[in-house]
Amino acid sequence: MASHRQKMTKDGKPYYEIRVSRGRGQSYLSTRWYIPDGWSARAIQRELLKQEAEFERRCKRGEVLSSAERKEKAQREAQKAAAIQTLRQYGEGVYMPKKAITTKESTRAFYQALLEKHIYPALGDRLLPEITTADLNALLLKMQKANYSHSTCGAVYTTLEQIFTSAYNTDLIDRNPMHKADKPAASKSVLRDEKVKAYTIEEVHAILDGLETEPLKWRAFVRLLIDTGMRRGEACALKWRYIDAKNCKITIAGNLEYSSDYGGSEESAVYYTGTRKTKSGKETRGAVYYTTPKSGKSRTIEVDQSIIKLLQALRLEQGKNGIISEYVFTQDDSPLPMQPQSPTKYMARFAERFGVEDLHPHKLRHTFASIAIANGADIAAISRKLGHANVAITLRIYTHANEESEKRANQRFREAIARKQA
Repeated sequence: MASHRQKMTKDGKPYYEIRVSRGRGQSYLSTRWYIPDGWSARAIQRELLKQEAEFERRCKRGEVLSSAERKEKAQREAQKAAAIQTLRQYGEGVYMPKKAITTKESTRAFYQALLEKHIYPALGDRLLPEITTADLNALLLKMQKANYSHSTCGAVYTTLEQIFTSAYNTDLIDRNPMHKADKPAASKSVLRDEKVKAYTIEEVHAILDGLETEPLKWRAFVRLLIDTGMRRGEACALKWRYIDAKNCKITIAGNLEYSSDYGGSEESAVYYTGTRKTKSGKETRGAVYYTTPKSGKSRTIEVDQSIIKLLQALRLEQGKNGIISEYVFTQDDSPLPMQPQSPTKYMARFAERFGVEDLHPHKLRHTFASIAIANGADIAAISRKLGHANVAITLRIYTHANEESEKRANQRFREAIARKQA
């Protein structure tokens, strides 16, 4: 049976601890559900019952394990690894199953893609004990010469490091060749390019002018991203019940993601997009799936009244077209939510038509934050609106914008002092 009790985090955030008892002699299983801001007591209790029921179902299906059970499972997998010899066998038999348990679906799919595209073709059929530091350096150097991005080369390095460290720690190999492998270093030009890219106010005005003749759905979607700094997937996951038109607020409670090789639960999949075969002959199934925001917590933010009016107009348009959906942004002529990749493709076409350089959803997120901070907005407030885990993340990403804000503040101070002296 599931039970719950209300608790508070160290920083005063209320949440419910949901427990499922498994009988005498077995430890209980638990999870947390954070209470969204602004919810009524009735709404909280209704959602809490759903969360309890879903967690209890997952426990009964064996999807949830205690820390001791996870450790035991890892030990069993380590024992299996003793019979595994090639890099591909270890990756598919030990490394990726562990990733499926310990990471989000999008992260698991990312590592799988790195293995399939870069690591397996070069080293997949080699015996793990025979792979040398020279082999690993040769792979990384080849990728750099092929002009793969610094982030991609770094991700391949990290994946190899995790694989060989795991194999070494379980005594499958007697030395770790990654200990002396050369980590890809970013060139000065790459470091310059990695600065946060954002549009100027004038460029934002040009984008807004271009939107005036665009379909209502895309006008509302792009305006929402500019006004709030929402992530692409958060906007795609937005539901009508999370819009408070009266108070011009929306609650960001979910995130939609796409995986061409979906390995998550059936309950999380909103819809499937078909199957395909990889170069290695493996059949994969694509899916759009619903998950929590990146921070793991919901947040409520303010939006401009003009955005609310656009969303209200969009709902009326959907009703006239016979589209009844819980999602705000749907596919054309369908109640299904749009695929998270659709906004990126649309913005690329928009950019080409209107001569906008490098338009994509995440650049609009950077634009919102950079302009707001450079013009004196409170860092903590911007951090909360962006859904960052803490203010330090915001400061690290938007150092330049914060420096501009500090310069303006210092100039205002000097001007004030100068007036006093005069």
